[in-house]
Amino acid sequence: MTGSSSSRLHFTNGRVLTPQGAVDTPFRLTIIDGHIAAMETRAGPEDGDEVVDLDGGWLSPGLIDLQVNGGGGVLFNDDPTTEGLAAIGRAHLAHGVTGFMPTLVSATPDIIARALDAVDAAITAGDQRVLGIHIEGPFISPERRGIHTPERMRRLDEAALSLLTRPRRGRVMITLAPELCKPGQIQALVQAGVIVSLGHSDADADQARQAFQAGARGVTHLFNAMSPLHHRAPGLVGAALDDPQAWCGLIADGVHVDPVALRLAFRVKGAERLILVSDSMPPIGVDMDAFAIDGRRILVRDGRYVGEDGALAGADLTLDQAVRGAADMMRVSVEQAVQMASASPAAFLGLDDRGVLSPGARADLLCLNAALRPCGVWQAGHRAI
Repeated sequence: MTGSSSSRLHFTNGRVLTPQGAVDTPFRLTIIDGHIAAMETRAGPEDGDEVVDLDGGWLSPGLIDLQVNGGGGVLFNDDPTTEGLAAIGRAHLAHGVTGFMPTLVSATPDIIARALDAVDAAITAGDQRVLGIHIEGPFISPERRGIHTPERMRRLDEAALSLLTRPRRGRVMITLAPELCKPGQIQALVQAGVIVSLGHSDADADQARQAFQAGARGVTHLFNAMSPLHHRAPGLVGAALDDPQAWCGLIADGVHVDPVALRLAFRVKGAERLILVSDSMPPIGVDMDAFAIDGRRILVRDGRYVGEDGALAGADLTLDQAVRGAADMMRVSVEQAVQMASASPAAFLGLDDRGVLSPGARADLLCLNAALRPCGVWQAGHRAI
């Protein structure tokens, strides 16, 4: 094949997570032009194979994080540039994340516009980790704002719709409160290809159901910053769990959601409709004991990020930690934990060439040791870590 690049990776001493289930090594991948061309179980390596010893661990797809506020010392709100995106991507690549959605925390219209353009520029320049953008707020409930700046909260309007529905290079995802917009506006976003997620919302179950019927695909960090489940008022949590098509993001750090609630969510939704997210902040990959959001000081304390008023501000979490947390607290298999951080977010985004080990998919690979810690990362077939 003239002009193409190819390689073969031969994995030993571990297990490989395929869409059909985990298989034992030896296992060989043929990679052509950054994509998996063939997968086969073989008795031994052939000449030209690069041999990778999994040392009792796992080969999985690269992880996909839908909620990355920052990393490498950078908050995306403060540095909505290609350089900022590159720094954030490098910090998370070390944790097995080969694709991510940089996330804005209730930004101003000019910052949203700059961030959209920066994501387009990064994708155009070939940054394979940037999948699009996640705009979390400002169309959210002041009563459920969390760390978001209250002065930014507002209803979805025509100017915002015009900005959000312009054609883009990557995926555009928005988290909004359905009580602050009309079902027709959600339909307009969805028809333009925008992925709508519900969150930071005080919506009741009927409002949530109407939003799902209008095309909203799921909820952002289930249980957190939303009307809770009550037996006479099921709220957004109840509506999301009741809708079999709704995806639910989860922060599996043991701080944001109690393990009992994590397990209940899994029993209802399964790995196919749950998505692990990091909700990560600038300290990922660097040594920081504090940072700022909109001028407010955020402290790093005992495995959590908190404002001076005690409000949680994102999570002191990486996606590989979330996988380990899910396996432990949710009592699920390695296959299921990894699925919630790879295949499920890829499906949510409508990316059929990411998040799986199968012919035709991108060769974004992650080696996890027996303790589920990253020990090798490949991006489009090239070893990066």
